[in-house]
Amino acid sequence: MRNNISHLPTTLKEVRAREWDQLDIILFTGDAYVDHPSFGIPVIGRILENAGYRVAIVPQPNWKDDLRDFKKLGKPRLFFGVSAGAMDSMVNHYTARLRIRSNDAYTPGNQAGFRPDYPTKVYSNALKQHFPDTPLIIGGIEASMRRLTHFDYWQNELKKSILLESGADMLVYGMGEKAILQLAKLLDKGVPIENLSEIPQTVIMRSAETAKDILKEKKTIVLHSHESCLTDKKKFAQNFALIEVESNRMVPDTITQICGDQTIIVHPPYPLLSESELDNIYSLPYTRLPHPKYIKRGPIPAYEMIKDSVNTHRGCFGGCSFCTISAHQGKFVQSRSEKSILNELAFIGSMESFKGHISDLGGPSANMYGMKGKIEEICLKCKRYSCLHPRICNNLDTDHQRMIDLYRKASKVDGIKKVTIGSGIRYDFLEQDNNTNHFKEYFRELVKNHVSGRLKVAPEHSSPEVLKIMRKPDMDLFKELYKEFKKINRAEHMNQQLIPYFISSHPACKPEDMAELALVTKEMGYRLEQTQDFTPTPMTLATVMFYTGLDPYTLKPVITAKTDKEKSKQTMFFFWYKKEYQQQIRQELSRMGRGDLIPKLLK
Repeated sequence: MRNNISHLPTTLKEVRAREWDQLDIILFTGDAYVDHPSFGIPVIGRILENAGYRVAIVPQPNWKDDLRDFKKLGKPRLFFGVSAGAMDSMVNHYTARLRIRSNDAYTPGNQAGFRPDYPTKVYSNALKQHFPDTPLIIGGIEASMRRLTHFDYWQNELKKSILLESGADMLVYGMGEKAILQLAKLLDKGVPIENLSEIPQTVIMRSAETAKDILKEKKTIVLHSHESCLTDKKKFAQNFALIEVESNRMVPDTITQICGDQTIIVHPPYPLLSESELDNIYSLPYTRLPHPKYIKRGPIPAYEMIKDSVNTHRGCFGGCSFCTISAHQGKFVQSRSEKSILNELAFIGSMESFKGHISDLGGPSANMYGMKGKIEEICLKCKRYSCLHPRICNNLDTDHQRMIDLYRKASKVDGIKKVTIGSGIRYDFLEQDNNTNHFKEYFRELVKNHVSGRLKVAPEHSSPEVLKIMRKPDMDLFKELYKEFKKINRAEHMNQQLIPYFISSHPACKPEDMAELALVTKEMGYRLEQTQDFTPTPMTLATVMFYTGLDPYTLKPVITAKTDKEKSKQTMFFFWYKKEYQQQIRQELSRMGRGDLIPKLLK
């Protein structure tokens, strides 16, 4: 058990309480400080602390005044680290229709206004203004997805690598535990930051001449320059296809891109973490609590949602076209040991504040725990963007028995009364269910014992064309899952809900596709409330299609709803049951020549 653990310091008073005369590393984040392994900066902080470094965290610094928050802890001995937070700041700030949100789930009291747009850039500029000679490293989801030329939906333009805009010395992309430790060790040995040009999983920029020396013996993918992408959308699309292929390889090549007189160099990532390495990260002394200074400011919604949850794995081999998970966490799933997970559950069970209910055992998709390639040599050669689409890879071990065993053991840990699964599940496995897959057995265990009234799944659409672009399974498979869910509920005398998530305005989706989706869901008994308008975010296939109007792999045209009017025409079909939309729906169906759907949808 972890006893007498405390938060990392956030103020000069807390630093002095530890009798430290200088910090080694100072980390800035756009989120409130919650010392929980579901939040990136606290994980990085604990890893560095465990390696012997003196680390402090400055959460949500004030960027509007004289920048005193950026100066209050002084100059670190090694480097500053900057992250926008656990989610992209622009998704945090704006809806898919570009309307400003009135809240922020990562701030006490759910209050908006405690972080700027693009915190990575804003914080970095502030630090470079006051400490120009101190190494500055950026990372996290916002920086990671902007490491090369990318489309910015909020400014409606192509933007260069965030390294150039932020003025940072280096970018660590993905889940950067190994890279940040190696960086700290080399800086600690006195190696100048400008000489650190070979660290895996980092992005650097160098002059053309210096870049040639660095790349001399490396196998390199050369992208179209930033400038050529500005004048030719086709080249930007081609770049993405190259980037995605490399991102999904187990051993990728170096990627380079020229931007002005600089060359951006993206070094390949470290090898996948071993089970023991991942276990070590989760065994660090997290308090699992928000910093005490937030007590009077109200609860932090993002924390309330995950405080009694446990991460079992990272990565996702689904490869959905609108998702950033595989680009950030990786396509290959990395799982913790069962012992490590049960130890964390035991610690939670011993906490005074714990009420007995574990709200989630999962990851990006709950039911990928323990899954990996049967023969690693095949994975080493693989370039597929998804292990599930268009069909499940024959080399993928999809056995759900490990999860069944884990759920049952977790439920028996002292102090734990109930374990439910809050993460969504992938039901692609239903298609290949067999004696070694155990998906139906898993699903029965899940529905019977580990659903808190509602189970989330994401069919996303019903149109075969749209689902193909999304890289999701056929709608018939969701219908089969729905029947199985109802069957289990009847047998167990339960009345639970299967909650599907759908996306409107996704590339390739037309109004008639939304009308068909509305009819399909109506016939299944749904009146949809939780819906999502497609939001283009950097470094996803769907975003590239949105901007270029092209499929990056075929370079064939792909239609996309872009204007508010076009999006509204699609979204309204979700709400066929509301009187205020029915006249518009009649008119639109008549205009499309689909009057045959009017009596079916609106009767």
